[in-house]
Amino acid sequence: MTIGDMITVIRDVDAVLIPLGTPVMIPKGAEVQMTQELGGSYTVAVNGNLARVEGTDADALGITGSETVAKPEHQPVAEGPVSKDELWNVLKTCYDPEIPVNIVDLGLVYDCHVVETDEGNNHVDILMTLTAPGCGMGPFIVDDVRQKVLSVANVSDVHVELVFDPPWDRSMMSDEAKLQLGMF
Repeated sequence: MTIGDMITVIRDVDAVLIPLGTPVMIPKGAEVQMTQELGGSYTVAVNGNLARVEGTDADALGITGSETVAKPEHQPVAEGPVSKDELWNVLKTCYDPEIPVNIVDLGLVYDCHVVETDEGNNHVDILMTLTAPGCGMGPFIVDDVRQKVLSVANVSDVHVELVFDPPWDRSMMSDEAKLQLGMF
């Protein structure tokens, strides 16, 4: 499966309209075009709209085997420190479904730090924004961040705070992201 491929949906599948965040059902037999497959979810064009399909529903798009990505399960809390490098690496697997650049390189993550609790647990606080305050995909991106960070060893809890001050602008993107999007 590659970007631009036309796909016939092989079973009814739940999806979310982009950028509204409205749940929809794409019916079996519908023709969709793959526009992005990053971070464990798929963005498809259907009936003139973009929709996000979760990796757990990849089979409906005819994607099977190692290409199918399920949401990570929370691991039991283990004693020990949390790797900051691993936190940032897992954040780089989170994508805005409209933009083929991870949220870290887009400049959406303002802060990520670990707080050790009195009980010996590791709580991760993340401060982030969206490219547009009214983006309906915000709750889905936040949930993706939360679930993926929970999969990091020794993380017991995650709090993601969505803020809009300072407002995001293109200058916050990494040079790599600007290059990838043809902005250089």
